Amino acid sequence: MVPDQEIFQPHPALRDFISSIFIFHADLRHMDTAIVCPFPPTPQNYIYFYINDPIHAQKNGSAIFVQKPSSITVGPQLTRVNLNVGKDHFMLGIKFHPGGLFRLLGFSMEKILDEDMDSTALFGNEIDRIYERLKNAQSNMEMKQVAETFLLKKIARLKTALPFDAAIKELMISNGCMRIEHVAQLSCLSLRQFERKCIERIGIPPKLFARLIRFSNAYQLKEKKPHLNWTEITYSCGYYDQMHFLKDFKEFAGVIPSLILEELAATPLRLQGSIGQ
Repeated sequence: MVPDQEIFQPHPALRDFISSIFIFHADLRHMDTAIVCPFPPTPQNYIYFYINDPIHAQKNGSAIFVQKPSSITVGPQLTRVNLNVGKDHFMLGIKFHPGGLFRLLGFSMEKILDEDMDSTALFGNEIDRIYERLKNAQSNMEMKQVAETFLLKKIARLKTALPFDAAIKELMISNGCMRIEHVAQLSCLSLRQFERKCIERIGIPPKLFARLIRFSNAYQLKEKKPHLNWTEITYSCGYYDQMHFLKDFKEFAGVIPSLILEELAATPLRLQGSIGQ
């Protein structure tokens, strides 16, 4: 089946810290089995709204699936999760530029490393009102406008953008292949200052963040273009050799590439390939 999906560029006033707003709807009520999808970590942070069925998440290494609230805010992730998306998976997501969630929340991203939070704990009952508006919206465009209105009200509280934020976007554009020393120079910071700022605004050290960018690009490329072999993907995503790629893959995906392909073959959805990088 082909899910209904749409990716929107955000309102111009939001583009400084928001990368995109996306909507994904997959009606799987005709299927008899549970729909469980692998979801390795990505370099972005998100706010998700689950409009219909709730989502259940299982962190790698755990045997338990935990039901998530109707809206969650996802901090920096290093651990893969499995997602049981239900039979009517209807989701709106807000994707932040690197450092964008820090600018919105105002506290160190290291505090929510490998965590997701009930969005009502961060934004109060406003989240419940937004959820109801999304649920009653008549179109994807109306849903996008509901999300934008919520975010536009938050602009006055944003932390000031720094040269660091522009520099870390350049690291993303380079597929994580830019020398960290050069990124620090673009940030107008010493290397040590840059590393501290990266932990505060991103949640993890810069070299680890660069590795996560490369891995995520490779994994998403495989979801989008399954006909490509891993060797083609390895070199197109900036890896020096397959050994470096396999090391990152096992660390971030929790398994070797052939096993993740078996997991993907068992589900009709490609959650990361659908929303892009």
